[in-house]
Amino acid sequence: MRLLNKVAIITGAGRGIGQATAVKFALEGAHVVVCDLGAEAVATTVELCGNTGREALGVVADVRDMNSLDSMLAATMAKWGRVDCIVNNAGIVKDAQLKNMTEDQFDSVIAVNLKGVFNCTKAVVSIMLAQQSGVILTASSIVGLSGNFGQTNYAAAKAGVIGMAKTWARELGPKGIRSNAVCPGLVSTDIIKSIPECGLRALEEKVPMKRLGKPEDIANAFAWLASDEASYINGAVIEVSGGLNI
Repeated sequence: MRLLNKVAIITGAGRGIGQATAVKFALEGAHVVVCDLGAEAVATTVELCGNTGREALGVVADVRDMNSLDSMLAATMAKWGRVDCIVNNAGIVKDAQLKNMTEDQFDSVIAVNLKGVFNCTKAVVSIMLAQQSGVILTASSIVGLSGNFGQTNYAAAKAGVIGMAKTWARELGPKGIRSNAVCPGLVSTDIIKSIPECGLRALEEKVPMKRLGKPEDIANAFAWLASDEASYINGAVIEVSGGLNI
């Protein structure tokens, strides 16, 4: 098991990539803190992690609210006394072309997808510094590398978290803490599944591998980066997209 007895916090773990990551980490032996806004979604993921034989802690928390995150950290430390990894995965979309995008659409996506990553990492960094070890993993997107029609807010946030991940790699690397970003491509989550069948086929044709990604594809990358096998990987931006940006 790559992550035996490691303690990992995963935000946005109630569904999709976050849920798949929580289960993957549990399968690799980690104790998982399942963080999401929805209590029912948290409970579902905790049960899935428990089915692997590993213990999971469910926490309803809002990445926009530092008090909420402080409570999550307190519960984590009370139970396991350390934090070995955080996966900053929580995110939302509110798409519109620039001429139609409202200030609320822009601000709300930035608040969750960019500021939320800052908040969560800020919450755990003192613990990791005291340990002189830790792994910070952040979900960016290929949109953060290339932009995307109708996603000014989302692209700005996902580009921004790459900048933060690289900055943290420089600042915290000497302290034994690694920071990396993962850029998923087109992944079969609830958002993608709402697209009509003909649209999905068109998306698949854009990918050299001729398929959409699975949440597990991204989870596998996160698990490897969290493990000692990636102990010299720091400040990296790893695209998991089937070659979409080639």
